[in-house]
Amino acid sequence: MKSITIQGVKRESVGKAATRALRNADQVPCVVYGGNEPLHFSTDEKSFKNLVYTPEAHTVNLELADGTKVAAILQDIQFHPVTDKIIHADFFQLHDDKAVAIDVPVRLTGRARGVVNGGVLRFNMRKLKVKAVPANLPDEIVIDVTPMRIGNKKYVESIRTEDYTILHPDNAVIVAIRTSRTAVADTDDEEETAEGEAPAAEAASEEGAAE
Repeated sequence: MKSITIQGVKRESVGKAATRALRNADQVPCVVYGGNEPLHFSTDEKSFKNLVYTPEAHTVNLELADGTKVAAILQDIQFHPVTDKIIHADFFQLHDDKAVAIDVPVRLTGRARGVVNGGVLRFNMRKLKVKAVPANLPDEIVIDVTPMRIGNKKYVESIRTEDYTILHPDNAVIVAIRTSRTAVADTDDEEETAEGEAPAAEAASEEGAAE
């Protein structure tokens, strides 16, 4: 996974007055968890530009003025309810042998066959939460929608891999091709692709509902 570097300064005082002073100076109070003890530091709000305001997922190399270096991921971030300024951020320290969870963007490639025939593509899950050791965290999850026909759905079950764990149910729909008024009949005699088949758990529930 791609990394960005954030530079900061350790915080000697974590009281309300010190925190307010930091925010008034456009500095963001932050904490890193996952080490022997929490690490408090502050950084310029501009440091978050390429971490928060982007659809991409990144790990973070924290470099503090005293020479401390920590590899981490952004765990939580808080914004001011009126100004939308970043007012606090939590990070979690990365360890080579410990799995962590992070949201990873989903990227679609190709032009779905069903869309060519007038169907409508519904992109339901633009990010997926995955869990893996740092070395196996993906930059993105790529799905080729080219073979998808009207009525087809791509489920989480169909993209599972041994490299990382996707923290969503098997029958969660990532992308689907819906019919529309302008849709035309697909006259190809080919069998429906796997994208059009519901996972066993969902199929069973549908059968039960029909009885």
